[in-house]
Amino acid sequence: MPSFDVVSKIDLAELDNAVNQTKKELSTRYDFQGVNADIIVAPDNTSVTVKANSEDKVQAAKEVLLVKLAKRGISLRVLEFGDIEKTGLANVKQPIKLQQGIPVEKSKELIKVLKDSKIKVQGSIQADQLRVTGKNRDDLQAAMALFRKEQDRLSLDMQFTNFRD
Repeated sequence: MPSFDVVSKIDLAELDNAVNQTKKELSTRYDFQGVNADIIVAPDNTSVTVKANSEDKVQAAKEVLLVKLAKRGISLRVLEFGDIEKTGLANVKQPIKLQQGIPVEKSKELIKVLKDSKIKVQGSIQADQLRVTGKNRDDLQAAMALFRKEQDRLSLDMQFTNFRD
């Protein structure tokens, strides 16, 4: 039976490249001279933390990071911004959570969208991905088009993998 998987993954090498490019740009920018700004990726690649000595500098560093991520092909839908927090010594930081995989709630919403569309396919949740099966290829392609349309409303970055005929 034809099927495909809906996944949400970040290319970690591209994430690392974007962070390194951002650090390099911040070290050469005039408005960041003497500012102890840093961008740190968590060891488990689940979050990025932007640190600086003022909220304005954190915002500016975050903007540079977003531009670099977009240029590297990483969707900005995978980012969840935390609140800007004060740390010791008059520094501030902002955590940015990276979404890897599709949460169960979002998977349930996608299945509901499939059922409401009356396309003859079934969705099943498998850990952090969604498998969609149907009788023919045209129905699966219609489901992919429907998911692409719903991407912004659900604020979810999706890739389609493992297409089997």
